[in-house]
Amino acid sequence: MKILIYSAKDFEIPFLEKVNNEMHHIKYIAERLTTKTAHLALGFDVVSIFSADDASSIVLERLKDFGVCYIALRSTGYDNINLTKAKKLGLKVANAGGYSPHAIAEHAVGLLLAINHKLIPSHLQVNKYNFSLSNLVGFDLYKKTAGIIGTGRIGKVIAKIMHGFDCDIIANDIYEDNGLKTKYNATYTNLEHIYKKSDIIFLCTPLTTQTHHMIDSNAIGHMKKNVVLINIARGAVVNTKDIVKALESKGIAGYGTDVYEHESGIFFYDHSKNKSKDDLLQKLIDLPNVLITPHQAFATHEALTKIAEATFYNINCWENNQESKNGLTLELVG
Repeated sequence: MKILIYSAKDFEIPFLEKVNNEMHHIKYIAERLTTKTAHLALGFDVVSIFSADDASSIVLERLKDFGVCYIALRSTGYDNINLTKAKKLGLKVANAGGYSPHAIAEHAVGLLLAINHKLIPSHLQVNKYNFSLSNLVGFDLYKKTAGIIGTGRIGKVIAKIMHGFDCDIIANDIYEDNGLKTKYNATYTNLEHIYKKSDIIFLCTPLTTQTHHMIDSNAIGHMKKNVVLINIARGAVVNTKDIVKALESKGIAGYGTDVYEHESGIFFYDHSKNKSKDDLLQKLIDLPNVLITPHQAFATHEALTKIAEATFYNINCWENNQESKNGLTLELVG
């Protein structure tokens, strides 16, 4: 089996190599999958892509023309692939579903704690021998209200962690989880109520047409002025321009995010010598009440191991003509 790994990162290759154990012939390339790089898949049966890769209709058509039959995502999210088109082309697709909700949830809470306790500015101050506390006052999480939008695998772990801080948990999801209600006394409610009552809001929902820009100026207008937003979902779940305006006008207190609306081609790469000309991103970076990490929440030993295992499990299922539990195109009709 010949497999092309797009967007291969140096830190993930050892995990993929270990799980593959020389079973398949693999080529790793750092290039993202785009219309310009799809031709590199010529002669490969399978391609594996990451969240920053472009698997839109035209790209899928080219992959099909080049002989690709199977696409294995090394991510849980699949908003970057046109599944309807893949189905029509006969391309099978599977993701690395639920590889490590703990890694993502722990990172989300880490963002919150770093913003709340001003850990980054504190560190910078101390490095300059400035030990003043004037700009380092935070707040207790104890008895605060944590709103969780999306209570899938990640949202559930966040609820558990925040319950440990004695927070009141309110949540919103298409499907209510009775376990969260009984274990953590979580209350399911509508989005407007979450906006009005939450001191902290965690965004854990998939990116869909319904959730695209769900956090905009209108939603922010219902929120507390001291709310802290934490986004470990997808960048486009928020309207970044509206977030910046709210932060600048003190409409919200802070924003912690591991994702960015226009991160494609920027995140995962070293641009220190070729700085991005994205003015919106620069505004976010410059704001003192923002903490951005480069889509790194998944980067733990445990998560990378599970991603590699899921990737080759999916590929081996396809090779052996078996259905993978992570299959995505199976869910589509017609």
